[in-house]
Amino acid sequence: MIAAPEIPTDFTLLQESETHFSSDTDFEDIEGKNQKQGKGKTCKKGKKGPAEKGKSGNGGGKPGGPNRMNGHHQQNGVENMMLFEVVKMGKSAMQSVVDDWIESYKHDRDIALLDLINFFIQCSGCKGVVTAEMFRHMQNSEIIRKMTEEFDEDSGDYPLTMAGPQWKKFKSSFCEFIGVLVRQCQYSIIYDEYMMDTVISLLTGLSDSQVRAFRHTSTLAAMKLMTALVNVALNLSINMDNTQRQYEAERNKIIGKRANDRLELLLQKRKELQENQDEIENMMNAIFKGVFVHRYRDAIAEIRAICIEEIGIWMKMYSDAFLNDSYLKYVGWTMHDKDRIVSMTLDKEYDVAVQAIKLLTLVLQSSEEVLTAEDCENVYHLVYSAHRPVAVAAGEFLYKKLFSRRDPEDDGILKRRGRQSPNANLVKTLVFFFLESELHEHAAYLVDSMWDCATDLLKDWECMNSLLLEEPLNGEEPLTDRQESALIEIMLCTIRQAAECHPPVGRGTGKRVLTAKEKKTQLDDRTKITELFAVALPQLLAKYSVDAEKVTNLLQLPQYFDLEIYTTGRLEKHLDALLRQIRDIVEKHTDIDVLEACSKTYHALCNEEFTIFNRVDIARSQLIDELADKFNRLLEDFLQEGEEPDEDDAYQVLSTLKRITAFHNAHDLSRWDLFGCNYKLLKTGIENGDMPEQIVIHALQCTHYVILWQLAKITESSSTKEDLLRLKKQMRVFCQICQHYLTNVNTAVKEQAFTILCDVLMIFSHQIMTGGRDMLEPLVYTPDSSLQSELLSFILDHVFIDQDDDNNSADGQQDDEASKIEALHKRRNLLAAFCKLIVYTVVEMNTAADIFKQYMKYYNDYGDIIKETMSKTRQIDKIQCAKTLILSLQQLFNEMIQENGYNFDRSSPTFSGIKELARRFALTFGLDQLKTREAIAMLHKDGIEFAFKEPNPQGESHPPLNLAFLDILSEFSSKLLRQDKRTVYVYLEKFMTFQMSLRREDVWLPLMSYRNSLLAGGDDDTMSVISGISSRGSTVRNKKTKPATGKRKVPEAEESSSSDSMWLNREQTMHTPVMMQTPQLTSTIMREPKRLRPEESYMGVYPMQPEHHQAPLDYNTQVTWMLAQRQQEEAARQQQERAAMNYVKLRTNLQHAIRRGTSLMEDDEEPIVEDVMMSSEGRIEDLNEGMDFDTMDIDLPPSKNRRERTELKPDFFDPASIMDESDLPGAP
Repeated sequence: MIAAPEIPTDFTLLQESETHFSSDTDFEDIEGKNQKQGKGKTCKKGKKGPAEKGKSGNGGGKPGGPNRMNGHHQQNGVENMMLFEVVKMGKSAMQSVVDDWIESYKHDRDIALLDLINFFIQCSGCKGVVTAEMFRHMQNSEIIRKMTEEFDEDSGDYPLTMAGPQWKKFKSSFCEFIGVLVRQCQYSIIYDEYMMDTVISLLTGLSDSQVRAFRHTSTLAAMKLMTALVNVALNLSINMDNTQRQYEAERNKIIGKRANDRLELLLQKRKELQENQDEIENMMNAIFKGVFVHRYRDAIAEIRAICIEEIGIWMKMYSDAFLNDSYLKYVGWTMHDKDRIVSMTLDKEYDVAVQAIKLLTLVLQSSEEVLTAEDCENVYHLVYSAHRPVAVAAGEFLYKKLFSRRDPEDDGILKRRGRQSPNANLVKTLVFFFLESELHEHAAYLVDSMWDCATDLLKDWECMNSLLLEEPLNGEEPLTDRQESALIEIMLCTIRQAAECHPPVGRGTGKRVLTAKEKKTQLDDRTKITELFAVALPQLLAKYSVDAEKVTNLLQLPQYFDLEIYTTGRLEKHLDALLRQIRDIVEKHTDIDVLEACSKTYHALCNEEFTIFNRVDIARSQLIDELADKFNRLLEDFLQEGEEPDEDDAYQVLSTLKRITAFHNAHDLSRWDLFGCNYKLLKTGIENGDMPEQIVIHALQCTHYVILWQLAKITESSSTKEDLLRLKKQMRVFCQICQHYLTNVNTAVKEQAFTILCDVLMIFSHQIMTGGRDMLEPLVYTPDSSLQSELLSFILDHVFIDQDDDNNSADGQQDDEASKIEALHKRRNLLAAFCKLIVYTVVEMNTAADIFKQYMKYYNDYGDIIKETMSKTRQIDKIQCAKTLILSLQQLFNEMIQENGYNFDRSSPTFSGIKELARRFALTFGLDQLKTREAIAMLHKDGIEFAFKEPNPQGESHPPLNLAFLDILSEFSSKLLRQDKRTVYVYLEKFMTFQMSLRREDVWLPLMSYRNSLLAGGDDDTMSVISGISSRGSTVRNKKTKPATGKRKVPEAEESSSSDSMWLNREQTMHTPVMMQTPQLTSTIMREPKRLRPEESYMGVYPMQPEHHQAPLDYNTQVTWMLAQRQQEEAARQQQERAAMNYVKLRTNLQHAIRRGTSLMEDDEEPIVEDVMMSSEGRIEDLNEGMDFDTMDIDLPPSKNRRERTELKPDFFDPASIMDESDLPGAP
């Protein structure tokens, strides 16, 4: 049974005693009577009878006359958008705004409606204005098409989507205005068959527009209008019921007491209410059919949401009319596809995915059998999503499905704790789920996903500890080794989440400020953790001491302890037990992860703020003393001359070195003087060449830590000159050792040496003096050219390789996908380390040429790193970056020449690949040509010099050997400014002979195409104006601008033409810039063993300019080369303007002379408007690309006693006739 609808409290109901509408709320009509004007007739827009014209046509000086609207002046019949401004401000009382409009409507409804129409147009973000002339003589479809052309093409924003304080409340004010308008007009104006018909027709047409702003705004307006009409319909229905009840009561009276006059009055009132009800039903059906049935499945999610949200309101507000299958089916069609909802959990819009998961959670709670196991699994894996809202929603779904149910037998053990608590089985379920998901490195993500909904379960550390330490109960199956490892990992993640109070890395935007309640919870949790695990941790370590994975996770727990509790809780004996267990673990294990975990635990416990510091420091010092003595003793035996070390000695040295290195990472071991013994070990390895790989790797790492700790001490405290010199000497010696190991036969050793070298060079670069540390200047170390060359060679040999060539995976050359990903990650780190040296100018920028040229070939693997390096180098020095880019293209070109010779095919994939790389390089310069002006010009200069550097041995009749490079260089021509193209063109002509300019053979095509690219937009524009004025191309170009604008552009053409000779004269006397010296070790070509014949050889530093030019200038001159052109252009501007005036007269006479001829083509006389409209249509097509507006017509069941209004215009409620396909912008 459907409950009776709730009547809104803000809705005014008629009293049973009322037989006429109250004029206080009704806004009595112009006649002073409550009659519908022209009942049964439809007033077409702009068509009024003589009487109506008399009402609205004049008005003289009356306030409501045609020259005023709401008390504001009108100009040429165009309203002043006052309604929009008031709604936009959102400060005025909306009812008073509506009252003013109603008063204006009573004086002249056409002007008032024009005000309302423009209100909707401007609320859509359109700049256009519907004039009175348009309103009278144009159809809706024509008006909408005209308004479409008035949109701002540079921005896709409109009031409903704009951000900012002034638009924050626009939507609510807009909706409120529509609601108040209908409420205030509900007793007379909405039944005049003019206002509502016009508004509904306009909104229906706008809602079918391909312009999103129109469609979105009009749909919202139409749906809110429908909601307001439903309010009116509900009110009418209640009044009809009241009237019917009064009529029945009066009729049932005995004849003597029956009042016939009252019966007739009630019958008349019921008839009027029924007629009004029919009118409202017609309006609602027009909106529903014209807008809702098309837009509830719109391509835009916001529009679909508006429709579904409003139909829900109608069902709740007026359930008798809307809570039936005729309307419920639309909600059902939107939601019925369960598979679609499940798939929406993977939607690219995270908000959609979150809502889809929440909806499935509700489905799960109401009817669990609806979702299959596969459906649930599709949601389960989302707990590992990097997007936290999605993961949290999936975690709640998982909790509702697997953890929220309790068995009835659990009720008796709710108060039990530990292994016998009801959470024990749930913890096991969590472990089983984690293991089945096979994402064992993402326990932190699983815990974070369930943290909000399963806090009590995840914080039951006592239960987890009992499951690990206590023996299983009778009949209980014990945890397997794999399950115990998973439980320890989950327990660690829960402790970390409770102690740190922020999501794991990869989720969230960082640490947020905790509230007072959250801080208290954090302190309470840390206290609980410390009190429990200070006692239990030594026991856990003793039980799992031989298991590296379990021990590594358990040793991280002290990082989250409140160490003060060791003293206040008198737990020192448990601290001693913990230190003993850590010492035993160090002695038993050589695994790096375990040793580093022990080192970090000592570091966490060695906090000088707590009283336990001395106790822990003594234990740590004793351990390091023993390790250092043992290492020195073993090393002395290991390095004895004349004896070959056996494997056992090597293992002992390596295991001890691993322990020392792990501790040196987190602790300052400078007082044990480890540099000397490690240096001796590494030097012996270089001399003999037979040092075991792992010993060298850990010796390099340990020595690196020694240097870093010494630098930290010098930086943090005052140091002597001797300390600086000693550190400088050790650092330089260590860099030489690492450089030697770069050529080691073992790849792992080379990678370690390379990584450490990059770190040391970065740390001891000029950056070390920043922050007022000038005293560290003696430590600055700049790598020489040989070291830079070796570092670059390592990158080229070990990073830019095919995946199949990398056989050095982590677990002995495994080819599985995981090892490939790990190997790629390692190579990316190596490349990033070297690119960091380039970005911070530690190595020469030109060395980046060998990196940049790999951009296309290795785009998938390293494209982001290379692109970021380009961006950073351009910020440092635009010109040098451009020279590096062109150098990389030159290197690729030379590599191609070496492989294919000079007679290569320019359509070959290799040459096309170089051109595509040049195109990508050009795109990185962005759209602001002024910022990159000098850099682009210098790039062209270097490219031209390279193209003409190698003359052809067969003579000048044959092209230079590198001429094809101009084809590559032309990719950068579009980045030149117009005046710079002319400058570069003149510079190009200096390398050309007269015979070259006459050549037209295929081998000269690169020169011709490059010249044309420089002339595009410059010299060729001038020639087309003078000699090709009647051509089609010139006509099309001129038609796209207004005649006046075209006349203003004529002097610009003259400027280009008349200044040609001046450009040439200037270029002949101008000093051309020179190219910066290129380091000899940056090109891979120079390392190739293959050499060409002398005339074909490529020198690393090519000639700067032709031999007949003057000597090279300094660097400052070449930087200001392009800037000098600006001053010379300004000096010639006045002369160009004087010449331009003469050219205008010449061109005008020439046009008249041509048009008087008989050979003028008809195409030249096409109207200018055609091209303007075509371009506008094209822009609208771009704006609405990808939208699908197919609609389905679903007829509603006819309402009782509905009167069909056959006199209405066809386009009032038919969206197809308002804007059919032929009228749409961009339609063929």
